Amino acid sequence: MSQKVKLGIIGTGHMGQYHVNVAKSLSDAELIGIYDANSERAEAMAEKHKTKSFATEEQLLDAVEAIIIAAPTFLHHSLAKKALLKKRHVLVEKPISQTVQEAKELVELANSNKLVLQVGHVERFNGAVLELGKIAEHPLLIESRRLAPYNPRITDVGVVLDMMIHDIDIVLNIVKSKVVSVKAFGSKIISNHEDVASVVLGFENGCIASLNASRASQAKIRTLNISQKDSYVFLDFTNQEIELHRQASSSTQLGSGEIRYRQESVVEKIFVHKDNPLKQEHEHFIQCILGEAQPMVSGDSDIQTLEVAHKILEQIHSQIK
Repeated sequence: MSQKVKLGIIGTGHMGQYHVNVAKSLSDAELIGIYDANSERAEAMAEKHKTKSFATEEQLLDAVEAIIIAAPTFLHHSLAKKALLKKRHVLVEKPISQTVQEAKELVELANSNKLVLQVGHVERFNGAVLELGKIAEHPLLIESRRLAPYNPRITDVGVVLDMMIHDIDIVLNIVKSKVVSVKAFGSKIISNHEDVASVVLGFENGCIASLNASRASQAKIRTLNISQKDSYVFLDFTNQEIELHRQASSSTQLGSGEIRYRQESVVEKIFVHKDNPLKQEHEHFIQCILGEAQPMVSGDSDIQTLEVAHKILEQIHSQIK
């Protein structure tokens, strides 16, 4: 393998264009070309970024050592399998595939061929999330909110696989305990899939996680709160910021005709190295291929995330048929 990894991208839609833009800036990889079923879009993207538009995905796979798949979810399995069978390293956008069985097949194929298979959970590379792993040691209660206005670009999946899956992935990797109960509710608002979802996960170690996601809101909010015995952590994904609250105390004071509640705590602003998470994701993928880094999480972790997501969807679909 050459020192500069020969890289290709399949899919130049909403996420694909971001991948192309970032891939051009990588120091250890060379963007060989792109492929999209919409040839006009691919050619326009290739011209803009001074790369090559390939006529077929097979031709692109033959010309590269690694591929980024940013196609619609229903194509993830077939494209990733095709690439892995050609002994190509794969970064596939989340979710890894439509079904758990497909995910298991891809992970096994990558492992047996000693190939890097990375799933595009870009929030793993958010500077605040990277710091979170150092301070969230014994979470008791986790609350996440991921709300956004509706975007018509996503038509093949609902809010669980489009947005909430980020928080499922983060929570599972923080808690590191078996999920023993799932309670999920959801509803259709705008699309043919669930647009709003509220979930409570119970873990074997006693931790409880409440996840809320909406793509039918009028504000964009992406936050995660973690309560621990001696601290409270507040994370803002958008600003890549973390606050750590400790030594909390509260008191109630009776005044003339009113009750006043007073709370005090020491608040620490955790230093976060802020960078483009998608660029960090690309660089990690290339470093793993070159043997300079180990994958942040195993393929089994990606399977577990999808398994929990499907348990959530089963409950929601039973309610909104």
